[in-house]
Amino acid sequence: VQLQASGGGMVQAGGSRRLSCTTSGSVFSFIAMAWYRQAPGTQRELVASITQLDSTEYAASVKGRFTISRDNAKNALYLQMNNLTPEDTAVYYCNARNHRFEDFWGQGTLVTVSS
Repeated sequence: VQLQASGGGMVQAGGSRRLSCTTSGSVFSFIAMAWYRQAPGTQRELVASITQLDSTEYAASVKGRFTISRDNAKNALYLQMNNLTPEDTAVYYCNARNHRFEDFWGQGTLVTVSS
């Protein structure tokens, strides 16, 4: 299974960005997919997740600003990020977990938010 993340870049505070993650297999094969992020000097943290039943969860720091979604036909995962702040600057990783609880990771895409 391969995951390819894209959509990172530089954005000004208050702006928006949409991240995409395409998979080599069907998203139906995963029980859950998620976005994580890692800022310099910090541990990787869960940003948002979505299950096969489209149940979503968000980190408190992004709730109300970020939206995770999935396009089954395109085998893609998205993260719409609005009202970005410099604290959102990080490398964002997409993650997929299958029914054997094996985790697969994309290569990461850097989002830099300037003040």
